[in-house]
Amino acid sequence: MANSTNKALLEELASLTIQELIATIKSGEASPAVLNVARQMLKDNQVTTAVNEETPLKELVHLLPFDEDGDTRKAQGL
Repeated sequence: MANSTNKALLEELASLTIQELIATIKSGEASPAVLNVARQMLKDNQVTTAVNEETPLKELVHLLPFDEDGDTRKAQGL
């Protein structure tokens, strides 16, 4: 019974955390630290997405100053 209680509590905590992150990001007042928490939560839970031409994510990928390996494009002359 303790395991099911702990699982339920963890699920509730995760849900509340996600709701708070969403609300903060949607408000436009998310600090870099909050955005990093959201990024890390997605990464820790292995949430991935494909980038295609129809998504805003494609524009973000082109704006970032580094490649998939973490090397800066400017240092490579790109």
